[in-house]
Amino acid sequence: MTTHSTHPAIIKRLKRADGHLKSVITMLEEGRGCLETAQQLHAVEKAITNAKNTLVHDHIDHCFNAELFNKDATQTRALIDEFKAITKYL
Repeated sequence: MTTHSTHPAIIKRLKRADGHLKSVITMLEEGRGCLETAQQLHAVEKAITNAKNTLVHDHIDHCFNAELFNKDATQTRALIDEFKAITKYL
């Protein structure tokens, strides 16, 4: 398993999202207001989006970019295909 310097920050964001999501579930169970609940859901969404973007960019910077310049044409094509596949998650 490869660990990059951004992984601790990603974990922190995902834990924050987990906490917000638990709050949303509690809010819905308690019948809290829609505006307040929507704000918490937005926080969950934002935290997950930020974590995902950081992970994808990290992959591009460290894995894809480093490998691209050390491969032959066939391996380069495979890396470009991987790049195209991962960018759909942005």
